[in-house]
Amino acid sequence: MASFEVIEVNGEPATEATLRVPALSSYGHFTAMQIRGGRVRGRDLHLARLDSATRELFGAGLEGERVRELVRHALGDISDASTRVYVHWQEDDKEARVMVTVRPPQTKADRPHGLMSVPYAREVAHIKHLGGFGQTHHLLAAQRAGFDEALLTAPGGLVTEGAITNIAFWDGTSVVWPQAPSLLGITMALLEPRLPSVRRPVTLADLPSYASAFITNSQGIAPVHRIDDVDFTVNAELMGRVTAAFEAVEWDVI
Repeated sequence: MASFEVIEVNGEPATEATLRVPALSSYGHFTAMQIRGGRVRGRDLHLARLDSATRELFGAGLEGERVRELVRHALGDISDASTRVYVHWQEDDKEARVMVTVRPPQTKADRPHGLMSVPYAREVAHIKHLGGFGQTHHLLAAQRAGFDEALLTAPGGLVTEGAITNIAFWDGTSVVWPQAPSLLGITMALLEPRLPSVRRPVTLADLPSYASAFITNSQGIAPVHRIDDVDFTVNAELMGRVTAAFEAVEWDVI
């Protein structure tokens, strides 16, 4: 696979001066997307997320067409990539400062994943914000302990989300998305209306009552085979339905 990295700020190659803000300020937000053939799944959801979070954090919106133009400019002749759009807004800025990074494409390994629960929940969880020290710390700790991902939990063992994923459970009839403060990931947002979905609280004590589980993020979908010492069945039929639902989503021109 080709190795490349592009970083642009407001449509210009990044410089020491323009990187000073993202280097020194963690107050901002971002979205991550996988681009194939110049297209992305859930484009309008990505743009709406960026606009909504910019309004909430900085008091003014971020036009989707501006974002698309900046992403296309950063891509140049690159058609397949893992792309992130970061948003900052300094006091003297007249509009949002948009940094676009372009790296080689990534796809989540679809092998069964193990999750380690941790007593931690993201602040302002509905925003994909910067400064995720806590979730990164717990993710790395989980990986050192032999797991693939951390499962973040609120007081009472309430399941919220993974460190870098959303999680869903299968009760034999419905896909259960935990009802708790969390980020509505783009892949989750695309799958939820396309599957027999419900939302309800899920606690660590409830885990043995679920037959199967899976995680999602911008890189794809993977089954879960264990959370702590609770084992789950890797349900090939379920994963086939979930994968088919995701693959049926149209790719939008960026």
